[in-house]
Amino acid sequence: MSEESPDRDRGWRRGGACLLVAMLLSVTSPTPLIAAPFLFLTFAVGVRGLPSLLLAGFAIVVLFGADIRGSLWYLERGWAVLVAGWFASLTLARPKSRFFTRALVSIAGAFLVTGVLFGTRTGAWSQVDWRMRQSLLEGAQNALAALQLFQGEGAGASTALVAAVMRTAEQQGELFPALLGLSSMAALAVAWWLYVRLGWRSGRGLAPLAEFRFNDHLVWLFVAGLGSLVLGMGDAWSRAGTNTVVFMGGLYALRGAAVVTFLTGGLSMVSAVFLGLGMLFLAPVVVGGALILGLGDTWLDVRAHVDRTREPRS
Repeated sequence: MSEESPDRDRGWRRGGACLLVAMLLSVTSPTPLIAAPFLFLTFAVGVRGLPSLLLAGFAIVVLFGADIRGSLWYLERGWAVLVAGWFASLTLARPKSRFFTRALVSIAGAFLVTGVLFGTRTGAWSQVDWRMRQSLLEGAQNALAALQLFQGEGAGASTALVAAVMRTAEQQGELFPALLGLSSMAALAVAWWLYVRLGWRSGRGLAPLAEFRFNDHLVWLFVAGLGSLVLGMGDAWSRAGTNTVVFMGGLYALRGAAVVTFLTGGLSMVSAVFLGLGMLFLAPVVVGGALILGLGDTWLDVRAHVDRTREPRS
């Protein structure tokens, strides 16, 4: 995902796809994650046009307009402001750098600042961890209650469904740092796409999926995460390793999807339907296959090899 794409007609699909990812992976409300970066970009980098100004006003309402402000409200917005501040600063400092580079550094910087703050306050991480897990469990319980209401008073969710939903919530609680990082990355993509589209009337905010790649040396983060799991250095290191593997695994799965998209020439409506069905019924297989392909591309560089074979020979 970079800014070099001249394709304006399909830009909205990329923005919409990133919005869907942000909503599906978010362990908090995704709207502050989009609103804060857009607001920072609009006023720090520059306001261009009435649509940008109006959306910035709406972003202010989203960020600060809620009447009920609990601890989770402040946590969501604190994280969103951290990420937005990093991203806007990097955009000002290096406006020609690739979107993904700025986004990844912004997420890493936000985690670094958060880690320092938690490290200087005894018990801060435990409180945040507990609050996030409680929020996810409450969300799962509310979803089951809504399902029961939809089905009628006499009906109830099956024991297997209840167990699956609650188990998913527990897993999300364990993996919320990685999910927060991935959803923040997707939200940054939406904010950047909106800023470029509205402010500059351009579809060059996000490049096609087929062009998505990143520095090959990042594979060592994935390896380090696996190493901490294999060596069994304690619960804290194991959890950090698990979250690192999930975060980098998500990026490598996306890279694998980019390779497939490049080789097939794009994602048609029919293939999108089949992909949706695959994710619905065979998600572990689809994601696992994309992950392996993405990791393999680190060494094989399939797209570069195909480009070389397509070059005309003299």
